[in-house]
Amino acid sequence: MRQKFPTRRKPKFLQVRVPVSSRQMLISAIGIWAGFFGIWILATSLHWVNPLLVPAPGDVLSATVRLFASGFGSDVLISMMRVLVSFTLACLVAIPLGVAMGAFPAVDAIFAPFVSAWRYLPAPSFIPILLMWFGTGEAPKLALLFLGVIFFLITLIADHTKEIRKELIETALTLGAGRWATVFGVMLPAVAPNILTAMRQMLAVVWTYLVIAEIVASTTGIGAMMMRARRFLHTDEILSGIIVIGVLGLIFDKAFAILHRRLFPYLQEVR
Repeated sequence: MRQKFPTRRKPKFLQVRVPVSSRQMLISAIGIWAGFFGIWILATSLHWVNPLLVPAPGDVLSATVRLFASGFGSDVLISMMRVLVSFTLACLVAIPLGVAMGAFPAVDAIFAPFVSAWRYLPAPSFIPILLMWFGTGEAPKLALLFLGVIFFLITLIADHTKEIRKELIETALTLGAGRWATVFGVMLPAVAPNILTAMRQMLAVVWTYLVIAEIVASTTGIGAMMMRARRFLHTDEILSGIIVIGVLGLIFDKAFAILHRRLFPYLQEVR
């Protein structure tokens, strides 16, 4: 009688919470972008869309080269500076306050009602009063970006801090650790990976508010360039600005992902 050996099943494409290989990730990433640009090229080539409103990818690429040749790089650097300065200021406030709210219920009882209320106020609604307070310089733009992210970041960090396993805190207190030793020696290291993840998520929000901040009484920055292009119906330049923001956002996002892997390698899944 012939012995039957079990056949090895081919892994399914969709598996719940099973990590994919690096090769599959690369193929998927290239495939989705190839499909996006393929549809875009097809739509413009077959005149499915108005070329004045939706220029071809080649025209957008030419506009991007032309913009950088005429000094657009300085606008990009100014926008990056605005994002980094406002986001750094938000982190300097949100991280200690969020950790304090998550660690001490008394602090949470004071600040949670205030922070929760401000989260539901749209940041662009502050533009008129920010212009009245700070004029038309850099201050209102930085303030708008700061307000657009600060309260969400505080809430995320506070929630992550509250989710720390209670056993860790009780063990530290049982072993004789004081309040501050427990916070800085146990809770802060435990929540640090989630803080970095929250920062990565909220940095994307800052980039989304960038154009709003720069179209108000501004002559520099990516948003200002896009508003100038709108006046003359230069749709290719507007799309170029959108793509530049997307690329910059992707670069910052990957930088945070790399930093997360370097600082917390023990959290990475083995593939």
